[in-house]
Amino acid sequence: MQIQVKCSCGGEKCPEWAIIELQGVVEVQPWYEGRPLHNLQIGTLCRPSSQENYTLTIGYHELTGSKVTLKKPLVVLQKVKPTPPGTPNTSNPSSSPQVELDVVGIIRHKILFKTRPKALISS
Repeated sequence: MQIQVKCSCGGEKCPEWAIIELQGVVEVQPWYEGRPLHNLQIGTLCRPSSQENYTLTIGYHELTGSKVTLKKPLVVLQKVKPTPPGTPNTSNPSSSPQVELDVVGIIRHKILFKTRPKALISS
C-alpha cells in the first residue's frame, strides 16, 4: 500500500499549532458524558504580552506553564478520501487504491503545565 503525503499550504506557509501538556486528568462533568466533545470549551488560555509564561484557567483552578520547543517537529495530517475502486487513476492506472494524506499544520512547540493548580477563591 502506498501512502502519499501532500502539502497544499506550500512548505513554509503551513499553519503552526501547539500542544498543551497537562500533568493529571481533566474530568468531564457527569451531565456532559455521552455527548460529543466537539467545540467543548475546557478553559481559557492567556499569555502576558511580553513573557513566555502561559496561564490556563479551568473552572476554579489556574495553572501556570511555559512554552517549550520540541526536539523533533510533528506534522498534523488529514486523510483525504481515496478514489473509488472502479474510478481510473490518471497518474497510475494499474495501481491499487491509495491512501492520501494532506498536511494540515506543523507542531513545533508545546505549552507545558507541570505545577499543581492554584485554587481561585472569589470573595
